[in-house]
Amino acid sequence: MHHRTVEELMTRPVVQARGDTPFKELVRLLAENDVTALPVVDDLGRPMGVVSEADLLRKSADQADPSGRTPVPHLEAWERAKAEGARAEELMSAPAVCARPDWSVVEAARLMEIQHVKRLPVVDEADRLLGIVSRGDLLRVFLRGDEAIREEITRDVLHRTLGLEPADVAVEVRDGRVELSGTVEYRSLVPVVEQLCRGVDGVVSVTGHVAWRRDDARAASSGS
Repeated sequence: MHHRTVEELMTRPVVQARGDTPFKELVRLLAENDVTALPVVDDLGRPMGVVSEADLLRKSADQADPSGRTPVPHLEAWERAKAEGARAEELMSAPAVCARPDWSVVEAARLMEIQHVKRLPVVDEADRLLGIVSRGDLLRVFLRGDEAIREEITRDVLHRTLGLEPADVAVEVRDGRVELSGTVEYRSLVPVVEQLCRGVDGVVSVTGHVAWRRDDARAASSGS
């Protein structure tokens, strides 16, 4: 099976800033390039952090509301320091949480979820910036056509990996939802088939209606 990698999905070249890039220049870069965040790199092109619209907006949120309708939000000391910052290195969220170009969509998505970030700078072995991958980039795998998904499951999962024939298991795909039907030799093979199908890029869900001829799970239990 071919899984699309971060390198295939990431955006490049990358709009980036240096540590000494001033506040107004950061705002201009975001606006002119229609992006919501950009990596901040050092002299060797290695990401030090990421500065986002949210980081910059703290400066406005920290100001008193002349109308008196909204209170000044409570900010922690580190948040207030960022709100008062004037350069990228003072405003950015650091350290940068980065991905490698050969990572799968699953690896990148898990890191985003764990670290609560919306994008990942992508770096090479020397930690130099190569690109940037966002949540939206990762979601592009779900734009794959149903026929492409069906062909990959039939050819790569069922035939090449598991040695099954098209007559054994039929595959239908609608809007990324996979339905399996047919009969395999052993009961233990059914969850394997379903799990491998779930790992195909673009699959939203898998519903299995696969029967078996031999209950090898029961036989193994009886023999133990």
